[in-house]
Amino acid sequence: MDQLLRKYNVPVPRYTSYPTVPFWQEITGASWKNHLQRQFQDRNLEDGLALYMHLPFCETLCTYCGCNKKITRRHSVEPEYMAALQKEWELYKGLMSEKPLLKELHLGGGTPTFFSPEHLAEILLPIFNDVDIAEDHAFSFEGHPSNTTEAHLKMLKSLGFTRVSYGVQDNDARVQEAINRIQPWSDVEKVVKLARDNGYTSVNIDLVYGLPFQTAESMHATVNKVLEVKPDRIAFYSYAHVPWKSCSQRLYDETNLPSAEEKMELYNIGRRLFTAAGYADIGMDHFALPHDELYQAWENGELHRNFMGYTHTRTNMLIGLGVSSISDSGTGYAQNHKELHTYYDYVDKGLLPTAKGCYLNETDNIFRRHILDIACKGETFFHAEQRSCYEKYTLPILQKLEEDGLVTVSAIGVKVTETGKRFIRNICRAFDLKVLAAQALEMRPQQFSKAI
Repeated sequence: MDQLLRKYNVPVPRYTSYPTVPFWQEITGASWKNHLQRQFQDRNLEDGLALYMHLPFCETLCTYCGCNKKITRRHSVEPEYMAALQKEWELYKGLMSEKPLLKELHLGGGTPTFFSPEHLAEILLPIFNDVDIAEDHAFSFEGHPSNTTEAHLKMLKSLGFTRVSYGVQDNDARVQEAINRIQPWSDVEKVVKLARDNGYTSVNIDLVYGLPFQTAESMHATVNKVLEVKPDRIAFYSYAHVPWKSCSQRLYDETNLPSAEEKMELYNIGRRLFTAAGYADIGMDHFALPHDELYQAWENGELHRNFMGYTHTRTNMLIGLGVSSISDSGTGYAQNHKELHTYYDYVDKGLLPTAKGCYLNETDNIFRRHILDIACKGETFFHAEQRSCYEKYTLPILQKLEEDGLVTVSAIGVKVTETGKRFIRNICRAFDLKVLAAQALEMRPQQFSKAI
């Protein structure tokens, strides 16, 4: 296994979209508006709407983080951002010919709990007045263990939230100091208990392996601590070292990062401990207990993946609100401007703040479906009309993966083996026509983080 881990520890996309972001082009707000109007006319809201809301503010800088964030301790920034979100929502609402059914909502960041509970309610209630809320809705938010209060949990629960994800990352004092994320374990225990006492049915904890100063001993200690509170889900992410994209990652010495071999061992330790404790490995980076909805969706072949990660709900339309947010219409993607002042300027002028994206053709849609099926179901089936694409790009890679025992290939499709579950990103890559075709152009590997 270690030999396979070394072989496949290469730069690979995380596949929250296909085509992936490096292949997107500039898209104007007017172009995206016209695209959405056609989508809404084609009744692309029949199966409901998903909303992602990006709340970018953080009080301190976590140096490992590659997300779009704005560091400030001035909570006076909240009202201006709240007003911009409302203006952006009004722009999208104006394109809809009917009241949408809201099935999924996620508050991400940044740190959503930077905002006061009252301000979060002010953001959400006007939107809830404009939609019907599905009976089986899935509302979730990301919370910082050290600033999520019972007032946050109570207010969001009253609005229909039942899932919370806490970013723990690591519990070792030396690692926390290196990544500038200091949080006592008592804070984690407290907020997990508060969530459960207030009726949350799914608590997720995020952990990261590959951080500076992590060791086998510290990983054992962190995972065992997490298992004491028995979260319903665990997201176990590989640290993506991309200092050419995230300047904060240059603030520590790269020699303090685990080697590739050490990082693989950190992953193996986590996975062994999770599975021994009854968690199922349900896809890229995620583990869940059998009672959790995410596990049940995986078990029933209904798991879905989008920019919010894995989800048990699925809609054809995901609208992203806020700076840097990404929308997915089912046949196209659009990302908002990443600079806060530019985002404000666009929505103040009544324009969708779209910066870049792409529209999918028929071949893109087919290969997107292959990638989603591999990531969510562990198998996919070939389309006869794409035979020439398979023969030129996909089958040669699938045959090599099969030689290494990661997949089984038949005349009608491909299935991931038990060993292959640890190499989902590499297997998805076999269906990534954009990356495979770009090899001839010698695309820099720095476009993507490594698989492990």
